[in-house]
Amino acid sequence: MQFLFFFIIIVPSAIIHEYAHGFAADWLGDPTARNAGRLTLDPRAHIDIFGTILMPILLLVVSAGNFMFAYAEPVPYNPYNFTNQKWGEAIVAAAGPASNVALAIIFALLIRFSGVLSLSQTFIELSFGIVILNLFLAFFNLVPIPPLDGSKILPRLLPFSLAMKYEAFRRYFEYNAMVGFLLVIFVFVYFLGDPLYRLTFAIARFLVGG
Repeated sequence: MQFLFFFIIIVPSAIIHEYAHGFAADWLGDPTARNAGRLTLDPRAHIDIFGTILMPILLLVVSAGNFMFAYAEPVPYNPYNFTNQKWGEAIVAAAGPASNVALAIIFALLIRFSGVLSLSQTFIELSFGIVILNLFLAFFNLVPIPPLDGSKILPRLLPFSLAMKYEAFRRYFEYNAMVGFLLVIFVFVYFLGDPLYRLTFAIARFLVGG
């Protein structure tokens, strides 16, 4: 039941996350996602066999149901097509987490006005799950470790010399995706897991007025 609940929420949220990346890239002048058929909310265009199906099942088994995560197939884009070369890649990267925050706020407002709207307890519980998982998805992706979205935002906020050093770090892990993936897991398990959970629940409670 928990696994089904997870899929009902996280998979559509991950798909909207990727769609937002593609929409932002298209808005900035890059048609790569549109030409690849990825500028759609159709799940079939975004499902990644490993990230959307196999990894959540593996995590479910390994963690005994205590931790599950999923991602959709990353939307392709060509940053050289962006009309805004300075901030374009950062805008595209931020669009994914921003879409998840927007979803969290929408469903938090539904919970706040659940009495006026006469919403069922089941819907309220589902909505709170949507708020929690979307906030977590947003915060997790903002961690500045490649290939997460934060790694494309941070260089635009750093002084030039530091940005160049960080870009070298980012390129290494992007070319060695498995190493980057393992680093993300290591940092999350040993350092960021508990703080991210606490931050997520604190903001979720604030949003729903709890």
